[in-house]
Amino acid sequence: MRPAARFIFLVALMLIPDGIHGLRAAVSCDPIRTFADGRLPAREIFVSPGGNDTTGDGTRAKPFHSPGRALQGVRPGDAIRLLPGTYAPGTFIAGVAGTAEAPIWLGGAPGETRPVIRGGSQALHLSRVRYLIIENLEITGATGNGLNCDDGGDYANPNATRHVIFRHLSIHDIGTGGNQDGLKLSGVNDYFVLDCELARMSAGGSGLDQVGCHHGLIARCTFADMGSNAIQCKGGSEDIEIRWNRFFNGGARAVNLGGSTGFPYFRPPLSTNHPNVEAKNIRVIANLFRGADVPVAWVGAVDSLVANNTFVEPRRWVLRILQETVSSGDHRFAPCGHNQFVNNLVYFDQSRLRPPVNIGPHTDAASCRFAHNLWFAFDQPDQSRPDLPVPEERGVYGADPLWRDAANGDFAVSPNSPAVARGRKLPPVKADLRERCYADPPTIGAVEANPPPPPPADADGGDLPDKRKEVHRFNEDDSADARLDADDDRLSTLGEYLEGTNPLDPRSVFASSAP
Repeated sequence: MRPAARFIFLVALMLIPDGIHGLRAAVSCDPIRTFADGRLPAREIFVSPGGNDTTGDGTRAKPFHSPGRALQGVRPGDAIRLLPGTYAPGTFIAGVAGTAEAPIWLGGAPGETRPVIRGGSQALHLSRVRYLIIENLEITGATGNGLNCDDGGDYANPNATRHVIFRHLSIHDIGTGGNQDGLKLSGVNDYFVLDCELARMSAGGSGLDQVGCHHGLIARCTFADMGSNAIQCKGGSEDIEIRWNRFFNGGARAVNLGGSTGFPYFRPPLSTNHPNVEAKNIRVIANLFRGADVPVAWVGAVDSLVANNTFVEPRRWVLRILQETVSSGDHRFAPCGHNQFVNNLVYFDQSRLRPPVNIGPHTDAASCRFAHNLWFAFDQPDQSRPDLPVPEERGVYGADPLWRDAANGDFAVSPNSPAVARGRKLPPVKADLRERCYADPPTIGAVEANPPPPPPADADGGDLPDKRKEVHRFNEDDSADARLDADDDRLSTLGEYLEGTNPLDPRSVFASSAP
């Protein structure tokens, strides 16, 4: 298959999850909420390759020519809309800040063809930004990083770059073979990377590289034909969730939890009073991996979770436990350990792995936990049980997972699969790859075979579902409406919803009587 055709095929797989069967749940069991929800720009400023920075006024009829010109005088609530076409790379954006109530948007106009930023060293460089939404862009051909976002070197300041959303981005064909990344984040806090497509990264780079980043969510993205990594979290990164993504040929280490970072680049700066870590509390949940030398590596990571993922045909290992950054001088580093590998479905060729789990020196592999994973070596089922650093709790070995339609890319399991109801319910794991609720006990792997009914839709995140508000004419801006007693029957609206009575009818009450 030609590279261009293969890319289109992989994007199609993202749009039609797991092949041709079943679309994403209409109501997510674990909805993603961002600071941009429900927000609309107060003003739109238009940019076009055919615009003019001198005579343009930023209207759709008379757009500016460059994003830099449109950003002059930008204020909270503004949206910089790039009209379709190809733009010059190299835009540097520093100090742009919206607010929680009035963020700033930059990117293609919703519903229109994505503008393209092509070539150059890097497409965009963002520094010291807050409440900014980067969306609807195609970035390709950069010889350095495609899109770079950092804290301006203010490593000790968690507010330097904070509250940033990257969504609906297509970043592909980046780098010259060295350490160049599609999306490079350094010192970014409280951020989202959503619904993005990244493909064909530089051999020595990552699709998404995070250095000293905190409180992030990467969800519903597709990574194809990566270099060193699809996703990397290192340099003191903490509290990052990676869920509902698809990885096709994820590179050397598809998801690298930790890594090797130069001491001056840690965020926050390294401590001399307590042990430091490359990565902490990174959660890899309900993703599909197909290919990669190793799908997941813990590299100086602690207190991290890999749960309910599906791994199909890794090339060399299933998991690596390594320590690349070691104690030196006044700086101590905690050994890689206290991580969990739970409810994962591993479908592998035993003859290619050496062994399934690779453990390096200076680690605390014995403190890690393995539980409720299904391991199936399709070439040698009787050799499915891996050699782990500790005994596994309730593992399943040598049982064919019974894919529903693997020939068409559907790696959900059939209802009679040995993975069904063999997992363990985990508080951080709520929804599967298709955003449907996991059963209790859950199916092992990324897709629940028997999902329970989804929760009622609730667009505003309050206490009442949308259908109930529609029927009873409640406009719930916050959860206060749930505590009202509109019909004066001494039962709140929420209470009546739970009891199944009408909150607008005083005669509709729940009553019990003694026999």
